[in-house]
Amino acid sequence: MKKVGIIMGSDSDLPIIQKCVDMLNSLEIEYTVHVYSAHRTPEEAAAFTKSAKENGYGVIIAAAGMAAHLAGAVAANTTLPVIGIPCKSSALDGMDALLSTVQMPTGIPVATVAINGGGNAALLAAQMLAISDEKLSEKLDTMREENKKAVLAKDAKICAEFNE
Repeated sequence: MKKVGIIMGSDSDLPIIQKCVDMLNSLEIEYTVHVYSAHRTPEEAAAFTKSAKENGYGVIIAAAGMAAHLAGAVAANTTLPVIGIPCKSSALDGMDALLSTVQMPTGIPVATVAINGGGNAALLAAQMLAISDEKLSEKLDTMREENKKAVLAKDAKICAEFNE
């Protein structure tokens, strides 16, 4: 199975990345995590990204707040799918990061999840990898079924309490 590369623009993004890592661990997907800044370490970010395909990666997740150019800078250096996680910072409640991540020019796409959406970024990466991995696809199907059962159990409890 291909690996997932995870890049965060700052170690302050680690709580969001931890959600991503936890989800990837639950699905037994191999990953690496790096701190590379589009502005402070552009050469290192580009070097990792340009060699990602040859190094066994199938998708890259890039998380950044504020100006959030990281996902776009990563996407400019690879044809691998890139998933951007806009991170909430003290400024503008993450809207600046969301708009910087989602507003990419034609030719350099970035899939974008919700502000602080680390878990969904990992799931989207897993779905991309599952296109060519039946075992992973089955894990995702099982996870969906477990989520469904959990919601229906909560519904039954609420119905029993409030509906006679």
